[in-house]
Amino acid sequence: QVQLVESGGGLVQAGGSLRLSCVASGYIFSNYGMGWFRQAPGKEREFVAAISWNWSGGRTYYADSVKGRFTISRDNAKNTVYLQMNTLKPEDTAVYYCGADYFSVATTQEEYEYWGQGTQVTVSS
Repeated sequence: QVQLVESGGGLVQAGGSLRLSCVASGYIFSNYGMGWFRQAPGKEREFVAAISWNWSGGRTYYADSVKGRFTISRDNAKNTVYLQMNTLKPEDTAVYYCGADYFSVATTQEEYEYWGQGTQVTVSS
């Protein structure tokens, strides 16, 4: 049974930092690109960051709105993908989801096979 479990969300002041984690189980983690998406109230789910599968060089991709502030990384030994979020802004407030994309690394949610339940990030001004 495939599971993706996100953690690390919370309430933080503008300018602060959080690190999200997503632990995967039930499939071969290293064969999947991993992505983070977010959904704010009343808005569509949007791409945040993605990292390619293990032996493709760990290529990373970011939305323009988070480039230079967020960093995605993965630890294949721990079946975990991380999202380090620095210099947070109120507009980063959303539920953050991680997804798994088989031998690919897409910026569109339709490409992802598996999803976690999400973790809430709230940034106060």
